[in-house]
Amino acid sequence: MNQERVFQVLLGPHMSEKAAIAVENGNQYVFKVAIDATKTEIRTSVEKLFNVKVDDVRTLRVKGKRKQNRFGWATKPTWKKAYVRLEQGQEIDFASVS
Repeated sequence: MNQERVFQVLLGPHMSEKAAIAVENGNQYVFKVAIDATKTEIRTSVEKLFNVKVDDVRTLRVKGKRKQNRFGWATKPTWKKAYVRLEQGQEIDFASVS
């Protein structure tokens, strides 16, 4: 995987209450990723960008919600997120990464 693709795979961390619980309990971090990203690409991107060892990657697609506005019904885009479990003793500090 080339260096340019590494930066295109991860779109950013996903912060929610469920993601915070996953960080505390299971040493997992949640990322928004490109819709066409594979598990191996996500693993490689996290390992190269944060200098950590990845133990497991689980992905899922979040279906876009249907909303009504003054023009009728519209659908938010579908997006993909990944739960990345790190090996024992590894952690990511988002505040120090620039």
